[in-house]
Amino acid sequence: MKRLISILLVSLMMLTVLTACGGSSAASLKLGLGLATTASATDATEDKAGEGKFTVTAAAVLVDNAGKIVKAFIDCADNTVAYTANGGTAIEEGTRTKYESGADYGMVAYGGAAKEWFEQADAFCALIVGKTAAEVKALVAADYKGTEEVLNAGCTIYVSDFVTAVVNAMETASDCKATKNDTVKLGVATTLTETDLTEEKPGSIKVEVALCAAAVGADGKITAACSDTVEASFGFDVAGKSLFDASQAIQSKRTQGTNYGMVAYGGAAKEWFEQADAFDAAIVGKTASEIPAMLGEDGKGPADLQAAGCTIAISSFVKAAAKLG
Repeated sequence: MKRLISILLVSLMMLTVLTACGGSSAASLKLGLGLATTASATDATEDKAGEGKFTVTAAAVLVDNAGKIVKAFIDCADNTVAYTANGGTAIEEGTRTKYESGADYGMVAYGGAAKEWFEQADAFCALIVGKTAAEVKALVAADYKGTEEVLNAGCTIYVSDFVTAVVNAMETASDCKATKNDTVKLGVATTLTETDLTEEKPGSIKVEVALCAAAVGADGKITAACSDTVEASFGFDVAGKSLFDASQAIQSKRTQGTNYGMVAYGGAAKEWFEQADAFDAAIVGKTASEIPAMLGEDGKGPADLQAAGCTIAISSFVKAAAKLG
């Protein structure tokens, strides 16, 4: 009997050690998607078109139960639209993100930088692994660049938006089924929509940036996902004068929560963020290549997705999530 009790005690001690070391009992993780946005606009003149600039820096993070970063990924969608003094428009489709641009972004070839943008973003992400939100905040120096620790890691560009996006992602992260062996990815898709100028109504160009943060297993299947969308609309009159109000804060649709108004004003059964949650749940277990098949001819998802609560058009969701491969 004493021998049996001893064996049980030893087994319990071994289980405790394994759990503490991340062995047989995996620690729970949280997945977060955070944004930092800037927008500005200029008037058109006879010699130069007016421009609307919308920059979205996004971070996807996995955070452990101690509030420390396990993995991170950062990208940036930097889009510029143009309109002329006579009210006509020109759209510059900046559909590739800075990370997707790779060496074509030109920091090394034309800016004299030691490393390209994507390499500097990767260096920053590697540096913040194991850090808390407070420790990430402390990485910004007075000139908006990084501290000596950041510079020595190989990231010499401005990092204030990196930090804002990462901290936002950490603070809004939700429990998920991802593991520390998964890869963190971020899909970003930009859509530009033009509204023609008339005598009665100003023209506008809307820039919509859809994002999907995800944890992806070694088999390419998504283990956790979080989607969001943020947009800015650049209005202009017949003289090419900008009507964009830079004083208004730009919030993503997920961040707006119930204030987005799909239930209160649109008669929807579920709010935008709840419908996005339904989409995110539906893509878990799928590979990026399987996601486009979810899009129907009407722009909505299949019947089971709509029954789960996502009844809105999912084309922007699909465009972003399909880039997780």
